[in-house]
Amino acid sequence: MDALAGLLEGPRARGAFMIRACFEPPWAIRIEDRAPLTVMLMVRGAACILPDAGEPVRLTPGDLAIARGPDPYTCADAPGTAPQALILPGQECRYPDGRSLNGSMDLGVRTWGDRLDGSAVMLIGTYPMQGEISGRLLDALPPLITLTSDVWQCPLTPLLMEEIVRDEPGQEVVLDRLLDLLVIAALRAWFSRPDAEAPAWYRALADPVVGRVLRLVQDDPAHPWTVASLAAKAGVSRAALARRFTDLVGEPPMSYLTGWRLALAADRLRTTDDTIAAIARHVGYGSAFALSSAFKRVYGVSPQDHRTRVAS
Repeated sequence: MDALAGLLEGPRARGAFMIRACFEPPWAIRIEDRAPLTVMLMVRGAACILPDAGEPVRLTPGDLAIARGPDPYTCADAPGTAPQALILPGQECRYPDGRSLNGSMDLGVRTWGDRLDGSAVMLIGTYPMQGEISGRLLDALPPLITLTSDVWQCPLTPLLMEEIVRDEPGQEVVLDRLLDLLVIAALRAWFSRPDAEAPAWYRALADPVVGRVLRLVQDDPAHPWTVASLAAKAGVSRAALARRFTDLVGEPPMSYLTGWRLALAADRLRTTDDTIAAIARHVGYGSAFALSSAFKRVYGVSPQDHRTRVAS
């Protein structure tokens, strides 16, 4: 499992919120939904993304922006336009004075805004929850990243435009998978830029020694790995692996393995009904007690308390 595959094991879209937004200037929407990840793809016209902290970003057709929550931001035709609507957690929509919009901006199937034929059209996909596995990747992203059409061409735009307005059985699943593909393609392009500031462990995947070890750990976390066995697989000494891994990743191999196992466990606690013992075996712990001790040491709560908290 590589870094981008790890992303999908985290906030993999499950009933994600997707709309086609259509507006005629002047328009502005204030986003305070605290979503961990939102993708905005400009199809027609232009828009400005205005984070509370940071410089405004202008989108034109073909440009894409990814906002990493939970920080709020405003999306508008121009920086000076006052918001017409406020988006809150759970995609609750209100006027800026707090009154409910009551569907007054609904324009059809997954279509929202003030004019169906508006000069500005944007496709928006929002992941409602963050899986623990993706934390390493999401934490490495700035609050707002953009890809312009001159450096990245999105092959999914025509298909997304066609599918987002369909109202057929299983359509949410189709859109979830398309959103996943869009995010993978965008982040792959963003991390491949010459000036990209990818996380250390992501860059280390290119190293012939450390990259092999990272893939072994990610692909088979339940294996009883030791520094010696990993070093043997990589064809180097224990000391050489420990030194090289720590230099490139920023933590020792066993520390990384522990973090990966616990992240996997946290995600399975959220997405499955597996027992603690079954999850422990799946991620490489000999018993539910061993997993619980390690989990509480890192997360501050027991696995069961974590499961209860994320379900509430």
